[in-house]
Amino acid sequence: MSTPALSGGTSFFTGFTRLCKGLAVVLVCGHIVVQIFPSAVTYLALIPARTIPFGWNLITAGYVEQSVYGVVISTVGLLFLGKLLEPIWGSKEFLKFIFIVNFLTSVCVFITAISFYYITRQENYLYMPISGFHGVLSGFLVGVKQIVPDQELTLLRVKVKWLPSLTLLLSIAISFFVEDSGKYLPTLIFGTYVSWIYLRYWQTKQEMKLRGDPNDEFAFSTFFPEFLRPVIDPIASIFDRMLCGRSEAAYEAEGQTLGGAPLPGSDPIEASRRRERGARALEERLAAERLAAVGRTDAELKKDAAENV
Repeated sequence: MSTPALSGGTSFFTGFTRLCKGLAVVLVCGHIVVQIFPSAVTYLALIPARTIPFGWNLITAGYVEQSVYGVVISTVGLLFLGKLLEPIWGSKEFLKFIFIVNFLTSVCVFITAISFYYITRQENYLYMPISGFHGVLSGFLVGVKQIVPDQELTLLRVKVKWLPSLTLLLSIAISFFVEDSGKYLPTLIFGTYVSWIYLRYWQTKQEMKLRGDPNDEFAFSTFFPEFLRPVIDPIASIFDRMLCGRSEAAYEAEGQTLGGAPLPGSDPIEASRRRERGARALEERLAAERLAAVGRTDAELKKDAAENV
């Protein structure tokens, strides 16, 4: 299966959704505000020591980019990844995903910073301004992994399902050579994990009455190489019981049956079919965009020919 938006094509730079454009404007405006009024970082970015009483920074921090390269990466990532995900999820679900992942990621970063302060007694963990959309971007990569895991990126020769893992691995490697890695690394890690939890257990599909994605191809161990999965699976099942209130065994015993009937969304085959339908819908939409682009090109050529005559 080949997805034009991932492998390249005439529609690659077109078809951005209205919601993504609006959110891109928010990111750009947020960056401009903190450049014109540097003191605004104190109120908008996540500064753990000031989150109480400035609790709103758990929400606003995700939409404020403090650097030029940060706002460029976030805006481009939002437009292109949103172009893939929003048509399949729907605008409401897409916006809901962004809000939940951003908020819960900020909460996790806040708790981590406070914990590191009490462990190390270093005040920089309390007063380091943390902000940026990269937590949600890492969540988008998890969403793409869920929808088209076996799609191969032409330029990188890498399957889409490895993008979240490679992004984290590269970020961790870079953190050894740059200062203030705490400003971005925890956000990327928690953004990836929170988005996986949301898509795995919480996301609802009203039209199909499905909740979550129990498919084995989207298990937590799929973020790791094959040889590590026998080690990861038992550990993941422990955290599954602790954090999510269910294990794979409990899911099979309780989640898939209720009075002898399967629960909606508990069948891995149905989850696989849902993924295939999403990928098919995505391809059909992008194919229509390509045809429209070709039609516009032909019309322009005919118009030029008529003018030359």
